[in-house]
Amino acid sequence: MENTLTPEALLDGVRRTRLVAIVRGTDGPAAGRAALAAMEEGFQYVEIALTTPGALEAISEVRAVAPAGCFVGAGTVLTKQDVDNVEAAGGQFVVTPSLAPSIEEAASRGVPVLAGALTPSEALEAMNRGAAAVKLFPASIGGPGYLKALRDPFPDTPFIAVGGVGLEEAAGYWGAGAIAVGLGGPLFGKVGSGGDLAPMRERARRFVALAADYHQSAAGGLR
Repeated sequence: MENTLTPEALLDGVRRTRLVAIVRGTDGPAAGRAALAAMEEGFQYVEIALTTPGALEAISEVRAVAPAGCFVGAGTVLTKQDVDNVEAAGGQFVVTPSLAPSIEEAASRGVPVLAGALTPSEALEAMNRGAAAVKLFPASIGGPGYLKALRDPFPDTPFIAVGGVGLEEAAGYWGAGAIAVGLGGPLFGKVGSGGDLAPMRERARRFVALAADYHQSAAGGLR
């Protein structure tokens, strides 16, 4: 299945929406349902972690029925084989938790990569390996203050803050220069393992509204 998402398009879209959703659980079909629910509530970029049993099947199923303008990727992509599997399943972007061999492999194929890094050296290495953006993980270790300090020597590096980011924290990371935040547990809770989607949908709507308000304010020069 041909990928319809370029690294440039992913970066532009993430800058605009300011959100990436991260589904991780114990049930592939439930994770797929959660991913689609997030898309239906306004998330355009959703990753399903490969640590979820049945993740590849879920990615394939979500890709087939995703709303127009929505994209499904894979998280915890570590190896060349992982990249092979994700491409075969129709995954449109990959996300790593660390400086893994998958970064160069995916980038060489034109697959957009959000590469996990924490330190200045790791952030630089991630971009040198071909990442479209750096996934600052776990962001909660240093908070927005750490991100701001990290951006001082790397003002042109796009950072996405992931790990411990909820509704109360998101604006702080955007204000510190993150182009987006990645939302796992604070958005999905346990729905990736089954359960009621209604509370998750409400959280999704709140995140989308918060991001839209912030983006509009930033575009208007108010921040």
